[in-house]
Amino acid sequence: MFKKSLATAALAVIAVFAFAPAANAVDYVADTLTTVSDSTPAPGEAVTVAFAATAFGAGEAVTFSAEGTPAATLSVVKAAVSNTVTKTATAAGAVSVVVTVPTDATGAYTVTGTGTSGTVGTAVLTVVAADAGAPIAVDNGLATTGYNAPVLVIWGAAGVLVLGVALLLVRISVRRQHAAA
Repeated sequence: MFKKSLATAALAVIAVFAFAPAANAVDYVADTLTTVSDSTPAPGEAVTVAFAATAFGAGEAVTFSAEGTPAATLSVVKAAVSNTVTKTATAAGAVSVVVTVPTDATGAYTVTGTGTSGTVGTAVLTVVAADAGAPIAVDNGLATTGYNAPVLVIWGAAGVLVLGVALLLVRISVRRQHAAA
């Protein structure tokens, strides 16, 4: 009987630790490497979003996009204008883009730069209408969601939970066998 319990516990441990954790693949640019010339621009204003050296790889192609309503305009040089633009990072890994918010813009605009290596940098612009009062302070980083626990702790807790369920099932099985005997 002990062998069956031990085998069940071993299978439970293998089931918990056999699968790799997901959602840890994206490498985000640190907030300290992101600068915005004006995080609360007025409607129609052009703002420079810059990522400092080491934010991206040397010579890496970085595709910028801006999300918000109505659509913002991204530009590399004054003649080239679009809603999505690709630039090449410098030898140090720095890159910047000019974002022009529409004249009828209000609300938040998120500028995202995605490198070919998968590195992602974001900046948030909050556009407040001229008659709306003082601008709202905005953190230029990603929103913090959930608890920042190490993955090993999470997997360990899940393993203990699975082992507890396995022990409970074994105890129920033993009670039934003793009751039937």
